[in-house]
Amino acid sequence: MATATHNVAHWSHTTQEKTTANLWTKWLAFTAGQEEYKTLWFYVSLVAQGVLILPVPAVLMFYFNAPIVVLIITMVLFFANIIAGMGGYGTRVLISLFALSLVVHLIMLAIFII
Repeated sequence: MATATHNVAHWSHTTQEKTTANLWTKWLAFTAGQEEYKTLWFYVSLVAQGVLILPVPAVLMFYFNAPIVVLIITMVLFFANIIAGMGGYGTRVLISLFALSLVVHLIMLAIFII
């Protein structure tokens, strides 16, 4: 009686696979790991935007003569965050929109103040 061996041929994996993680894959891993804190991220986004980001257009428009586009960008990003949070989007979208809002507003501050 012949016995079966379970030796697997490895000829299909001749090249070494790269396991380097770039910034994008690290971001995706972070947002995927935060799935259980989805509601918390929505609240953090709302509070941080209400306290830190919504006053930015007022400061830029009244003290630094920024155009009305600053207010439009702020309102679009703010309501996009609200719609994403209340619409049931994933944590990846919530955190990415929040990060995008922070980056855009920091850029606007740098443009008009400096």
